[in-house]
Amino acid sequence: MFTGIVQGIARVATVERLAGLHRISLRFPENFIDGIAIGASVSINGACLTVTDAWPDRHLAAFDVMMETLRVTTLGELQEGSPVNVERAARIGDEIGGHLLSGHVHCMARVSSIEEPENNRRIAFSVPPAWRPYLISKGYIAVDGASLTVAELTSDGFAVYLIPETLRATRFGTLDEGDQVNIEIDHQTQTIIDTLNRLDLAPRGAD
Repeated sequence: MFTGIVQGIARVATVERLAGLHRISLRFPENFIDGIAIGASVSINGACLTVTDAWPDRHLAAFDVMMETLRVTTLGELQEGSPVNVERAARIGDEIGGHLLSGHVHCMARVSSIEEPENNRRIAFSVPPAWRPYLISKGYIAVDGASLTVAELTSDGFAVYLIPETLRATRFGTLDEGDQVNIEIDHQTQTIIDTLNRLDLAPRGAD
């Protein structure tokens, strides 16, 4: 599990593309992977990946990205030098500064517009139709592993507003229109909407 509070930005060091599998290594911020063990979980742009090898003295760790993850997420697009949001798995007793995330990406969304009012950045995302019923104004959403608030619903998705600290701590300051991001729907919201649909009690617009 993860908290949705991005702990740093890592850079892709290497990408090895095999049949149905990509092997990637990431260069992490100093001390980020100190004490990490083979088999540990790390959120990479919101996708939970397993450490397959690590060289803490060089700030490097390796991961295998399997076929299903390549299909559902943006990780198949990573190139050497690509920045990624990273968070180590939460421990019992950690502060939950965002909302609980599983690291299981539901879909990809595309940046449809970017606006920059003073000291803010508004980013709108286009979401596949199947996942739009789970978007709720002022509800939780995870974008590339960052816990964010749905500021507005749009005709094809949602928009968020990002403060300077979020832009500093994440890769969102580098996004351009047309870029894709990973989306994890809030699981409580999904459970409630799905239950209402099964009982035929879903409000209009949520089915």
